[in-house]
Amino acid sequence: MKYKSVVATARGGPEVLRVVENELRPPAAGEARVRILAVAVCQDDVAARVGNRPFLPKIPFVPGYSMIGVVDAVGPGVTGVQVGERVAALTQYGSYAQYLYWDAQKLAHVPPDLDPAEAVPLILNYLVAYQALHRVARVEAGDKVLIVGASGGVGTAFLQLGRLVGLEMYGLASRRKHHVLAEHGATPIDYRTQDFVEVLRRAEPAGLDFVFNGMAEEYLRRGLAVLRRGGTLVHYGGPQSMAGFVRLVARLLWINLLPNGKSIKGYGTHRVDQQVLVEDWPQLFRLLGEGKIAPIIAARFPLLEAAQANALLESGDVVGNIVLVSPELS
Repeated sequence: MKYKSVVATARGGPEVLRVVENELRPPAAGEARVRILAVAVCQDDVAARVGNRPFLPKIPFVPGYSMIGVVDAVGPGVTGVQVGERVAALTQYGSYAQYLYWDAQKLAHVPPDLDPAEAVPLILNYLVAYQALHRVARVEAGDKVLIVGASGGVGTAFLQLGRLVGLEMYGLASRRKHHVLAEHGATPIDYRTQDFVEVLRRAEPAGLDFVFNGMAEEYLRRGLAVLRRGGTLVHYGGPQSMAGFVRLVARLLWINLLPNGKSIKGYGTHRVDQQVLVEDWPQLFRLLGEGKIAPIIAARFPLLEAAQANALLESGDVVGNIVLVSPELS
């Protein structure tokens, strides 16, 4: 029996993604074979394909940073999951496929009453926002914050989770996306036509408590400029090269040594312990089940149409999330 996956055959644009067939094998010891139901398409998928990250998978590889699926079979020694259970994983690579072989101990249980297409953005985008807010910044009601890139998958997660906490939020986005920010209680700023540093210095002369930046390093200096003394910038965007990675680390160390009372903290899911993931995902599942958060799904594509989904994401026209779904969810 065979199954299909989407493979990046070279560095480049969405056209390098090809559908290939693979042999379906029994899972090895400690593995679970998962039939994938939904995958969130994210910027890290694009970066890995294009090649603008310091640590890259070798070509060819299957992209796909996160997924929700159903356990189809388990290998010897697996006790934590059972066939038929709905599970999730933060894979980094490998989820653009009909089936995934994964370490059973790194699978998280997903409530069966949740729509996988609505829940899969929680596995990465909402996890990033939740942990940046609550584990890194430790925000409190009334804190004043700026969200850089507020209209994307992670940005809209920040908006929804920040509103639940009672944050006073500002967000950067192009003008045609401002209505989304306003609907979520944030004051929008057009990064194309407005100098957000000037805007925020007028609006908040005492400075902001936090800036959350997942965009380019160019926002670090300007983000620090709008912080109050004692404020923190949380940077969660991946650098675009090894030189950029070294430069970013050096900048973080240098700024944190300066006597200006401001600090930068870095965040990356690759540094998060599995136990922390297991603790935080259920909180997000609960919020979704209670209707307190509702991921914006900009588009759903069939699972194997990842190239088209990637092209849409790279167009810059997306508000919220793009998901790939299995035929039963189409």
